[in-house]
Amino acid sequence: MMQLHIVDETSPLKAVILGTAESCGPTPTPEEAYDPKSLEHILAGTYPNETDMTKEMEAFYNVFKKYGVKVFRPSVLKDCNQIFSRDIAFVIGDKLFHANILPDREREFEAIDHVLNKMDPSKVIRPPEEVHIEGGDVMPWKEYIFIGTYTGEDYPDFITARTNKAAVEYIKSQFPNKKVKSFELRKSNTNAKENALHLDCCFQPVGKDKAILHKNGFLVEEEYQWLVDYFGKENIFEITKDEMYNMFSNVFSISPEVIVSEKSFTRLNNWLREQGFTVEEIPYSEIAKQEGLLRCSTLPLIRA
Repeated sequence: MMQLHIVDETSPLKAVILGTAESCGPTPTPEEAYDPKSLEHILAGTYPNETDMTKEMEAFYNVFKKYGVKVFRPSVLKDCNQIFSRDIAFVIGDKLFHANILPDREREFEAIDHVLNKMDPSKVIRPPEEVHIEGGDVMPWKEYIFIGTYTGEDYPDFITARTNKAAVEYIKSQFPNKKVKSFELRKSNTNAKENALHLDCCFQPVGKDKAILHKNGFLVEEEYQWLVDYFGKENIFEITKDEMYNMFSNVFSISPEVIVSEKSFTRLNNWLREQGFTVEEIPYSEIAKQEGLLRCSTLPLIRA
């Protein structure tokens, strides 16, 4: 029986589900786009193809292998985009939560059945229907659980609003001993540079006490300021609007010392090395066109 264990974003990774780009289907129509960045590339004729994305994911897989991480992959569904495994489920503590995602993505969860079967069924939890939540909005960090949300009256109008108020209350009820801290995110269906799809699109902790952060992703300045005060200004890498759009905050930690990053993120990668991190650079710019990057493609199961 697999013992799930995730209490933060950076402890040494032991087991992970990495998505797959195999058989990801034809380029979607503009009407089928779930986010403004994908839409932009569909309309421009630059939407990524399966061959390129499969190569990028293999590069990521090889880094996991290098560090001895146990990697599971979803069963391949025909013509289905299964790259972003972070959307379909997430682990906090020793529980795996089945995200209530966009209904057309339900099959993606069924494609990880072979991994779920290794877990204690009582630890695999489906939140009630009114709880909307995706893994990109959820970050356990020591005594905290950070959650990105959007609670505006116009929540239903945003296909980019993925985690609601009910989700924040639900996670509080599941983890009474943790401090659940929520952050209102800026949403736009049409402008990718004004849209923080998930919390990990504008914030991510790295190492033991540092963070990557983008101010404009947060709707409430005090909430952004709370993170600056918590990590300390000198420990924060503040990214620009263009860098947020290119997903600079969506790198992935294999351990407190090792970070997987996109090879074109020169400014960030230099800063990380200056801080003493080992940076494993891989090509991931095609997948980035779908408003998701390295963290989005992973579903960590066990960290030491």
